[in-house]
Amino acid sequence: MNLITPDSGLLFWMVLIFGIVFFILAKWGFPIITQAVEERSASISDSLRQAEQARAQLSDLAKEQQEMIAQTRAEQGQILREAAKAREEILEKARTDAREETARMIADAKAQIERERESALRDVRREVALLSVEVAEKVLRKELSSSPEQVALIDRLADETAKTDKPSN
Repeated sequence: MNLITPDSGLLFWMVLIFGIVFFILAKWGFPIITQAVEERSASISDSLRQAEQARAQLSDLAKEQQEMIAQTRAEQGQILREAAKAREEILEKARTDAREETARMIADAKAQIERERESALRDVRREVALLSVEVAEKVLRKELSSSPEQVALIDRLADETAKTDKPSN
């Protein structure tokens, strides 16, 4: 037996066995292999489709994230503007309150000074009046040292008092 040039009997049996194996494979093997390849192809297609959907979802999520970041920055800016405005309002109110309190304190101080001045003036007037009475008393004592002068002064004061009482009646 020569392997390079086979005999016709060997060739017959090889063809017959090949045909039987091919028939068995065609009947039962190829459909299973074809089905497995188609399932694998469908699985790959499905995976590709899911990957495309995931890519689209990621793209949508990235867009949504960018929108949220933009919205958050806008809100942050608005909050900062409102905070600055509130701060300015608070500062202005504090300044106004400080001015009003200062004006009130100045007015109170002026009123206190005026009261103290009036009190001092009353005290001075009282002292002047007391001094005047003391001086007048000393002058009268000196001038009215004699009894006839005292009687004449009393008569004159009584006459003046009587004159002032008559018109009021």
